[in-house]
Amino acid sequence: MSSRRSSSRARSKSSSKGSSTASSQVSSSVARTCPCGLPEVYESCCGRYHSGSAAAPTAEALMRSRYSAFVVRDEGYLLRTWHPRTRPAEVSFDTTMRWTGLQVLDTHDGSPFHTTGTVTFRASFRGGAMHERSRFERVDGAWVYVDGEFLA
Repeated sequence: MSSRRSSSRARSKSSSKGSSTASSQVSSSVARTCPCGLPEVYESCCGRYHSGSAAAPTAEALMRSRYSAFVVRDEGYLLRTWHPRTRPAEVSFDTTMRWTGLQVLDTHDGSPFHTTGTVTFRASFRGGAMHERSRFERVDGAWVYVDGEFLA
């Protein structure tokens, strides 16, 4: 998931960065369901990828974890999982943006046995939604986000 949606509105940098911010924002509620939409607790779902205790095994898992990273504003994770060829210097978060849901519409390749994959999804936010087809590749065995195409 790209940061273009956040960039198109007035941008302001989150006062804190990285996984410590993400974990403190999410751990403030007990047993919170993961923002990615799977029926799991954040810590045992995307939280384990954000903390670095596990790596996303598929392109879809990476895409879901990146969506969750946007929700919890984990800039460190987003940058670590962005392809070096397309990675920005920083991620600016729109502090007024409220993500409200994720719907995975299609996946192509991106399994543990592939080197590339695409995931098409709709990410909803208060006041609208974005529809994107994201491309992923493996770099040194790990899935990373390459880029995305916004769809109508």
